[in-house]
Amino acid sequence: MAASSELQLDQLPSDPLLHVLSYLSFRDLVHCSYVSKRLSDLSKHNPLWKRHCCKHWLLTDAERLQRGLSWYGLFKLYFADLGRYIRYYAELKNAWEQLKSFLQQRCPRMIVSLKDGATEAELDDIEAQIGCKLPDDYRCSYRIHNGQKLVIPGLMGSMSLSNHYRSEVLLDVETAAGGFQHRKGMRRSLPLTFCFHTGLSQYVALEDAEGRRQGESFYPCPDQTAQDPSAIDMFITGSSFLDWFSSYVNNVVTGEFPIIKEQIFRYSHEKGCVATTGDISVSVSTSFLPELSSVHPPHFFFTYRIRIEMSRTASPDAACQLDSRYWRITTSDGNVEEVAGPGVVGEFPVMTPGKVHEYASCTTFSTPSEFMEGHYTFHRLANKEEVFQVAIPRFHMVCPPYREPESPSKASTSHTAPYSDDEDDNDSRGRFGALRGINMSSLDSSRCPKFT
Repeated sequence: MAASSELQLDQLPSDPLLHVLSYLSFRDLVHCSYVSKRLSDLSKHNPLWKRHCCKHWLLTDAERLQRGLSWYGLFKLYFADLGRYIRYYAELKNAWEQLKSFLQQRCPRMIVSLKDGATEAELDDIEAQIGCKLPDDYRCSYRIHNGQKLVIPGLMGSMSLSNHYRSEVLLDVETAAGGFQHRKGMRRSLPLTFCFHTGLSQYVALEDAEGRRQGESFYPCPDQTAQDPSAIDMFITGSSFLDWFSSYVNNVVTGEFPIIKEQIFRYSHEKGCVATTGDISVSVSTSFLPELSSVHPPHFFFTYRIRIEMSRTASPDAACQLDSRYWRITTSDGNVEEVAGPGVVGEFPVMTPGKVHEYASCTTFSTPSEFMEGHYTFHRLANKEEVFQVAIPRFHMVCPPYREPESPSKASTSHTAPYSDDEDDNDSRGRFGALRGINMSSLDSSRCPKFT
């Protein structure tokens, strides 16, 4: 009986081995290079590393040629500098590039305000200064861009009503470190944004403390019913820096947040929130204002933006004027209220073919979510006796999840909402009298593989 022969690795042809290696992660490729000289040579095959350079560092052929390196050499170069961030770099880099491309077209002056990325040494110095570690996703983003200059408009969105304006700047890490919180109620929190007009900031929790979870972003909201000034509730805006920043960028570049006068307005449009009656369409977008809201007492402030548009193909005889509005408001506790009044925010817009009328108004509720729907009443300009109604689609207003701080007697409590309007002088609850509307038209480094 003939002796069986063993197939040696070195006897296998290169093509099938390279095909197998093409399925491996960059870490496994590095580990393979320690198995044998043959695998060491094959694992450095240039095309294998092109995929990893494109996937993890978003590099192109032009950038490789400019550097004059092989794909393997280029991967090593980037890994030596940014290897600890490999989990986050591609997603954050892509988000920044998408955002800059969008802003270049729509808000070019914001591009000028962006700062170059911070160095590893600078971020290490900040950690030493505040005595706390920065999250790796935060550090990664700040390696790409170190926030922005203290200018208006802010990169992280604006909101404007007649006597209230907010625009949030993305703070550079040095400025943010100056606002690092040691005080009770806000311990181990680092500001992410700042608004010159309201003093509002979003923060990131650098450690689990006082009911906050490490990495979460939030708006602080003092408990106005507590005698202890350190009792601070929080509206949660992201589970991590990556979640917070990437979701914001997505809303900007997809058009979810409208651009008004070269500023990003943080209105959200609910999918399908459009109603068409004849030649007139009505759509609604909403926004929650944390700086005017509180958990204790329950006071949740919303603004909404309505767009009324008459089709360009409408007959000239279809021209009409808005006379009044009617709202049916339902809160999350089941209460229903009806409100009616003349015009919209003091105006009686005339609609003609192709005409668009936009306005913003606001409302407050004692529940964290509610919805509104209703109709406008119009008359034809050619025949004032011809009166008709135009539907306003149902739209929901939902505050972000909020959390109460921990106290000695109880753990922190989280609340997530389950799923109004124009000013009305006769509104007995004063719901719509807070602000007048505005016309919108007028890897852990110890786990890093070692390259050979």
